[in-house]
Amino acid sequence: MAAATAPPARLFAELVPAPQTPAPEGRGEPRGGPGREVHVSGSAELRAAPDRARVSVRLGSRKAAAQAARGSVGRRLEFIAQRARLRGVAEEDMTITEDFSRVENTYQMEAEVCITFSDFGKMQKVCNLFIEKLGSSVTIRPPHFYHTPEAIDTLRRQVCVAAVGNTRRKAQEVCRLFGQSLGKPLLIREEETKEWGGHMDNPLSNSPDSLTLQERIQNATAYASCRVFAVFEIQGKENKRNRLL
Repeated sequence: MAAATAPPARLFAELVPAPQTPAPEGRGEPRGGPGREVHVSGSAELRAAPDRARVSVRLGSRKAAAQAARGSVGRRLEFIAQRARLRGVAEEDMTITEDFSRVENTYQMEAEVCITFSDFGKMQKVCNLFIEKLGSSVTIRPPHFYHTPEAIDTLRRQVCVAAVGNTRRKAQEVCRLFGQSLGKPLLIREEETKEWGGHMDNPLSNSPDSLTLQERIQNATAYASCRVFAVFEIQGKENKRNRLL
C-alpha cells in the first residue's frame, strides 16, 4: 500500500527581514532598510438573522348580492387594519389589495392584507389576535422572513472588520513569539468574500408550511466570510512589562 501523502503546509504568517542597502563607499557594513515586516493572512465568518417578516392575511366572501359580498369583506378588513395600527404597525408597512368578480350567479369579493414586521414578538401577537377574533373567516400564511439591503451591507462590513481584527491579533501573537513588538499596518487587502443563505425582499417563500417559526428564521439566516492579507511593521524588541500584561 502506498504511503499517504501529507497535506500541503499552509502559511499564515511570514517575518520579512529588512532589505539591505549598500553602505556609502568606504563606510564598511551595509545599512538596514526602512524596517522589518510581518505578512499575515486571517479570516472571519459571521451570520445575521433576518430583520424583517412579511405576513399575508387572506379573506373572501361570495354572496348573491354584490353589496353583501363587499360589506362582509370590508368589515373584516377594517378590523384587521384598525387592530394592526393599535399595535404599532405603521401605515407604510401594511398593503391591502382587493379583487371583485362575478362567479356564476354570485358575486365574489377577495382581499389580501400584507403586513411587514421588524418586531417578531409583535408579529406573533397580532397574528394570534386575528386568529382569535376572526377564526376560519381568514387565512394567515406562515411568515416570510428576509433581510433588508441595509442588513446585508452591515453584515458585509462587520465580517470584513472582524477579519482584519483577527489578522492583527495573529500578527501580534507571531511577534510576541519572537519577542518583537507589532507596529503600524502597512497594507491591508481584502482577498476573498463569500455570502450564502438568507432571503432578500421576495414576497414568495419556498419554505414548507410545516416548518416552525424558529426553523423559518434559521432557513433565512445569512452567512458571510472574509479573508484578508495584511502587512505590519515590526517595531523592535517587545517591552518586558507589556509581555506580562
